[in-house]
Amino acid sequence: MTDLILGLDTFGDVPVDDAGQLVSYGAAIRQVVDEAVLADELGVDAIALGEHHRPEYSISTPETVLAGIAGRTRRIKLGSGVTVLSSDDPVRVFQRFATLDGLSDGRAEVILGRGSFTESFPLFGYDLADYDKLFEEKLELFVKLLDEKPVTWSGTTRAPLQNADVFPKTDSGRLAAWVGVGGSPQSVVRTARYGLPLMLAIIGGAPERFGPYIDLYRRAADQLGTVAHPVGMHSPGFVADTDEEAVERYYAPYKVMRDRIGAQRGWPRLRREEFESEVAHGSLYVGSPETVARKIARAVKALGVGRFDMIYGAGPASASARMRAVELFGGKVAPMVRDMVAG
Repeated sequence: MTDLILGLDTFGDVPVDDAGQLVSYGAAIRQVVDEAVLADELGVDAIALGEHHRPEYSISTPETVLAGIAGRTRRIKLGSGVTVLSSDDPVRVFQRFATLDGLSDGRAEVILGRGSFTESFPLFGYDLADYDKLFEEKLELFVKLLDEKPVTWSGTTRAPLQNADVFPKTDSGRLAAWVGVGGSPQSVVRTARYGLPLMLAIIGGAPERFGPYIDLYRRAADQLGTVAHPVGMHSPGFVADTDEEAVERYYAPYKVMRDRIGAQRGWPRLRREEFESEVAHGSLYVGSPETVARKIARAVKALGVGRFDMIYGAGPASASARMRAVELFGGKVAPMVRDMVAG
């Protein structure tokens, strides 16, 4: 699989400095830009930034940060991971990413999703009771916009459009767009119905359990007469010089993040044994470059995906450790994965 795409994802978690103090939001955003620049220099294929509206994350407008990255990079693909389309306007999303595409000479891509958190709905005046309808209608409109022709559309979630032309246009004539899915069969089939590439969020358990979703995507595309694109997956992970260092550096901030979310969702607090089991057998790609590369290669081969993105930091991790993780992923992990998959 010589065309395997290997990328990095981040939600812009606010890191700590070398003294263990949380940095400012501005410093956190600049940290992400510096990490993306390093990833580009090392040949990482893509970087995706998540949209969140919570105090522990610094990025609420991925495309703005990506525009900053565009000016300092040459080849890396610049995407969101994800853009919460349900609580945004499809026309404005298209315009912002088409603008990014122009700035970056065709490197923009948008990954659309419903989002793993719901803070954006009340923030922007949307009713959570309309959760499914909002995404369905807005995705329908967004797909029409991708043709870059005048659009006529009507629905219940925004004002109708009548032969509306939207600018700017992209140089290629089509903006790269994916749909991010967390494991709903209905979402997989919807993605296939619109002929869009599928990005699976695999954040726990053995990755092989997502095989049926990939099969469903391909079968649905075949039955619906659309295109089944190579599937992508993204999962959390962390790279350090040794397995022991990676586990020790990653566990504490990961637990902070996991327990904070778990307290809101009724999950039990994360136990060390559970974490280590997930590292050994599940979807946490934590370890030395060799360990992480072997695990990524196994998942790529098992699922037959064409793209793997690693969410390279979680919680209030050390900024310097995060930068080292990017360095090791681009300089060591990615080349090893390519060799292992090709072999």
